[in-house]
Amino acid sequence: MQNKFNLDQDDINLFKSSIGNTKKLKQDTVIHKPLKRSQKAIATEKLKHEKNHAEFYFSDDYQPLLQEDPIRYSRENADPYEVKKLYRGFYEPEFFLDLHGLTQKEAKKEIAALIAACLRENAHCACIMYGHGKNILKKQTPMWLAQHPNIICFHQAPKEFGGSAALLILFDIENKLINS
Repeated sequence: MQNKFNLDQDDINLFKSSIGNTKKLKQDTVIHKPLKRSQKAIATEKLKHEKNHAEFYFSDDYQPLLQEDPIRYSRENADPYEVKKLYRGFYEPEFFLDLHGLTQKEAKKEIAALIAACLRENAHCACIMYGHGKNILKKQTPMWLAQHPNIICFHQAPKEFGGSAALLILFDIENKLINS
C-alpha cells in the first residue's frame, strides 16, 4: 500500500512557491509555576468551606410542599414556565451526579458538593440520578433540594436523562449565596 502522505517534488515546489517567502517562528512555551503550599491549602480550604456551607441548608426533618407524579418543585417567586422548560429539554444539564449505592449521609454531602460546583462554575442546570431501588433517596433528595435558596426549580428528568430515576435542577446563579 502506498503512503498517502508522500508528495512528489513538483507538489512540494508548488506549495513553496504558493506560500512565498516565510520565516520560521520561534516556539514560545509557557511554563506554569506550581502553586505554593500555602496557596494549595487556601484553595482546598475554600472548596471545603463551600461544600460545608451548601450542606448547611439540608434538614432531614423539613417537609416541603412538593408535587408528586412527576416530582416537581418551583420556589414561590419563580417563573411558573421554568419548570415546563426544564422538563421539555430547554435546559441541558452541565453536571451529572449519580447517587447509586450511596447512603443518605454520603448522598447529602455529594449533593452539597454538586451545588457548590454548579454555583462556582456558573452552571444553570444539573442532573441528579438516584435510581429506583428502595426509593429512599428518591424521596429524600427532593426534600433536600427544596431547602436550598439557589435552586429555582426541579423536575423529574425526561427519559434521555434518567426518567423517573433522576431530577433536573435549575440554579439561580445570578443571586449566589455562596461566596466565590
